[in-house]
Amino acid sequence: MIIESVPAWPSIVLALILVGDALLSLRPAPFIAECLSGVKLPRDWWWALILIKTLAATGLLVGLWVPGVGIAAMVGVIAYFLAAAAAHVRAGFLGSAFWVNCLSMLALSVAALALTLAL
Repeated sequence: MIIESVPAWPSIVLALILVGDALLSLRPAPFIAECLSGVKLPRDWWWALILIKTLAATGLLVGLWVPGVGIAAMVGVIAYFLAAAAAHVRAGFLGSAFWVNCLSMLALSVAALALTLAL
């Protein structure tokens, strides 16, 4: 059974937030640069996060027309933010960036998936 991204609005909201996050990361806003440095991600790899977020947003939007793709993209976004949370814990970078940015994005991603599956 392939699960569709219905209703569409959780996918659209999450995609828009990820696009905004990717745009803020092009010339990293100070709080993003501080976060990436805090988890000790080499600056040479910062571009990969922009690519991942852009591909995730694309997958969420494609999933509105192609069954299964949106759900897979949501699961991927959750995995991404679980990995980000693990990086924060491993680096001991547990300030407000962890609690406000990282965990709120994880919660938002989980909520989007839960709403899509529940409604």
